[in-house]
Amino acid sequence: MATPAKRNITAPRLAFFRPLAAFLALALGILTVSAAQAAADTAQRIAAHFSSVRTMTGEFVQFGPRGEQTGGKFYIERPGKLRFDYEGSSGFRVVSDGTSVVVRNKRMNTADVYPLSQTPLKLLLDERIDLSGEKVQSVQQDEDLTTVKLADRKVFGSSTITMMFDASTYQLRQWTITDAQGKDTTVMIYNVQEGVTFDPSVFAIDYRRVNELNRGR
Repeated sequence: MATPAKRNITAPRLAFFRPLAAFLALALGILTVSAAQAAADTAQRIAAHFSSVRTMTGEFVQFGPRGEQTGGKFYIERPGKLRFDYEGSSGFRVVSDGTSVVVRNKRMNTADVYPLSQTPLKLLLDERIDLSGEKVQSVQQDEDLTTVKLADRKVFGSSTITMMFDASTYQLRQWTITDAQGKDTTVMIYNVQEGVTFDPSVFAIDYRRVNELNRGR
């Protein structure tokens, strides 16, 4: 059987395809821009809702980078304040007073201190959550959840925080902090109450005690 001869695209045929190619490129461009704009709009609606929530409390489950699972109760008061009380005999507690984050381990009798401004928690606890700038690495929309990945290389290097929100209510469901080594720590929250009032002592840090513990190490 003879092989069909290949036809060269002549100038008239090429002229026909050019407008079609231009139209397809324009259509694809419009779709890409529309999808990006839709994601940006969703991100800003989430930001507006989350920024309006000043306080929240509830329970959490945390999954560590080695698969370890812990849980407990949490308290958040924006801007800057957070407390996580872990269940179990370790007496593990994380507290941010708006300036510093202290990781307290009563069983090991240790207290590690970090500037809040140099941790990914700052993006979660800011006065206003801005999801429009360079800090936003990606926005992914699914049927049930909207996932927003944030980073600020100037502040905390390669670490990132990925926040997941309910797609209809925009309520925060969980977040994952990925450190510079690529290790993930995920926190899922439930039984959440918003608009609660906390005593100032909830987020208080006893710096004198922290300094005593660190001098003894």
